[in-house]
Amino acid sequence: MTSAELIHKDKLAQLGCLACLRIYGAHDPGPVELHHLRRGGWGKGDYKTLIPLCVEHHRGKTGIHGMGTKAFDAAYPFTQQDLLDDARKLVSALLEKFP
Repeated sequence: MTSAELIHKDKLAQLGCLACLRIYGAHDPGPVELHHLRRGGWGKGDYKTLIPLCVEHHRGKTGIHGMGTKAFDAAYPFTQQDLLDDARKLVSALLEKFP
């Protein structure tokens, strides 16, 4: 694991669950699981495709793996790509403020 990957993952963990942030307007930074956005096929992307999610929104009944990726995207007013875009923007802002 490279230092860039470690830094990126650390910054993601500081964000808290991005699904909760979109749904409730806030989420206490805390335990998250890093979900890989998958774009077809079985392969996972690199560390830049990670989305921080709470256990419920990752593996729970209302989560990506609990519902399935298509059902998750259909159930919420945002997609996994939206969450990834949020993650990238927020991590960039953190890196600028706290390199």
